[in-house]
Amino acid sequence: MKKSLLIAWKDFTIRLKDRKGFVTMLLTPLILTAILGFALNSVMGGEGGFAETKVGVYLSDDDEMAKAFVWDVLPTFVFVKIKESKSEEELRELLTEGKVDVGIVFPKEWSSGMNQGILKSVTLLEKPDQKTKTAVIDSLLKSYSEQIQIHAVTTLTVMKDISSSVTASTGEINMQQVASEVQLELQSISSGELRAASIGEKNVGSMQYYAAAMAVMFLLFNMTLGAKSFLQERTTETLKRLSMTPTGKVSILLGKFLGTLLFAFIQFLVFFGATSTFFKVDWGSNLYQVVTIGFCYSFAVSGLSMMIAAFVKEEKTTDVISSIGIQILAVLGGSMLPIYLFPEGLKTIASVTPNKWALTSFLDIMSGTTWSELVPAILILLSLGIVSLALGTWKLKTN
Repeated sequence: MKKSLLIAWKDFTIRLKDRKGFVTMLLTPLILTAILGFALNSVMGGEGGFAETKVGVYLSDDDEMAKAFVWDVLPTFVFVKIKESKSEEELRELLTEGKVDVGIVFPKEWSSGMNQGILKSVTLLEKPDQKTKTAVIDSLLKSYSEQIQIHAVTTLTVMKDISSSVTASTGEINMQQVASEVQLELQSISSGELRAASIGEKNVGSMQYYAAAMAVMFLLFNMTLGAKSFLQERTTETLKRLSMTPTGKVSILLGKFLGTLLFAFIQFLVFFGATSTFFKVDWGSNLYQVVTIGFCYSFAVSGLSMMIAAFVKEEKTTDVISSIGIQILAVLGGSMLPIYLFPEGLKTIASVTPNKWALTSFLDIMSGTTWSELVPAILILLSLGIVSLALGTWKLKTN
């Protein structure tokens, strides 16, 4: 273990002295964070949350569920301002004139089929320059729709079970009262779930989002830097000479892993400190959560680095992974475009990227979350690092 620590420290000091690497890994993400954060401030909202969103609404009838969404759910989000229209034509005019940012047209009897898990289609009107705001409102509407369908079906099932019981058949239970109480309880749960799932305790601004996004993207580069260091030593036969000493291959790989982990984690801590100090980015109220996710993500990236080092034979391949592969991961993981703008299929694909788990965890911490909500991401990132390191060690032994 002592030999592995010596190798780790040697690798760390080499990277620390590399001025070009310092600029790429530390200054570049800070500059990009500043540019993207300030540039998209008016679209995504400042540090206080999302930009004010004026939502125009047209209700075709007095559908109770539609009215509940408009007058009970939407007002709970401070960035939403509601303006009701008397017709769909009037709503389109308001949108054209710029008096509203997003338009929602509810059809007649919108929720009439919710007991069967079916809701009629809602028309969402958007302006070309307000796609982000439209996506946020669309997300809220989808979440609400899913909740009321689930609760309607649940209520129906409960009522069927009660009505088929012996007690119900004797008329000792007021079925209407039971149905009303069940529905009220489910609606109460639904409201809390919708708010928690959609936004969190606090809103996340553009500077916060891109601080987290740039942190996870540039930590990914350690994945190829660690592998490249290993391959360079193999090319110069430094690795061969080192393996002829009492230092085993496993100790060498572990040392490289620890060196990459140390550099990646310190890179994150420096970035975290710089964005907090110079850009006043609020990373959340729980520093321990931020540091834990930062370490787990650094661990996963370092493990992937050693797996690449063991399976890849040429440095050119790592250059391709660095220039193209990491950019693809960055796009899928939400570093370029907010994840909530992704179509559902792409969101599923994004779940296989480690940076997506790190980014969403940081955003959850910023908006206020509990340790239990972070456990899945922590376990996934640590498992990815362990499995990758194990595969790299196995491959190196077979060479």
